[in-house]
Amino acid sequence: MDIRSTIRMTNGVEIPTVGLGVWRVENEEEIRSSIKAAIGAGYWHIDTAAIYQNEDMVGNAVADFAKREDIFITTKLWNTDQGNAKAAFEDSLKKLKTDYVDLYLIHWPSPVHNKYVDAWKALIDIYESGKAKAIGVSNFGISRIAEIIDATGFVPHMNQVERHPFYQQNELAAFCASNGIAMTAYSPLGSDHFAEIAEKVKPLAEKHGKTPAQVILRWHYQTGWVLIPKSVKPARVAENADIFGFELDEADMSFMASLDSGMKFLPEPDTATF
Repeated sequence: MDIRSTIRMTNGVEIPTVGLGVWRVENEEEIRSSIKAAIGAGYWHIDTAAIYQNEDMVGNAVADFAKREDIFITTKLWNTDQGNAKAAFEDSLKKLKTDYVDLYLIHWPSPVHNKYVDAWKALIDIYESGKAKAIGVSNFGISRIAEIIDATGFVPHMNQVERHPFYQQNELAAFCASNGIAMTAYSPLGSDHFAEIAEKVKPLAEKHGKTPAQVILRWHYQTGWVLIPKSVKPARVAENADIFGFELDEADMSFMASLDSGMKFLPEPDTATF
């Protein structure tokens, strides 16, 4: 297994296990340098979103550094566009300079707008048009996923959620696995709280001669999740790809499981008001 490893979603589409996240990267030079470094390190998955306001920058960088067909692009529908999903999708395509995306997600259920079922119906139409090779959701819990399945009979191919050693999402992962829904971990290193997690996994890093980040990312990989770590530093981008030359043993995995404290760092999807 290496950086080219994939997970097959239920419709047969292969999604690269390791991708480059670009959340909170709005400087075009940083986008370009990180994507160039990622492609150089063997990545072929880039995860963006309409609300990140960098789809155009991602599109420019992909056009300059790779062939479109060699890159798996994920983007997401923003909450305020859920009632007008098809137009929002076309806008994303234009910014990304492509006529299709590999994976399109509803970014948040956003119950304050109460449009996520309508949005899911629109994504099904987009998928059936061939302009999105796979579709799914992000930040959806069990009840929201069940609701859109009940309303349409169409099961998401992917659910992308916050996940790191302090917040492992095991119940949600079990539900998704039972329904054939693949899982992607965003903020896999804990985002702004990385230092707290890194201190906990330092003994494993020393044991394997790896960095704490590499241990955390390897743990995600061995639990069967797609992971999209973010960095704008080329050396860190390459470091995050170097997780295939070692393996966490049973004791290591048990230790990682013991770190789950239910400590969520980002907003609660069912109560978020944006």
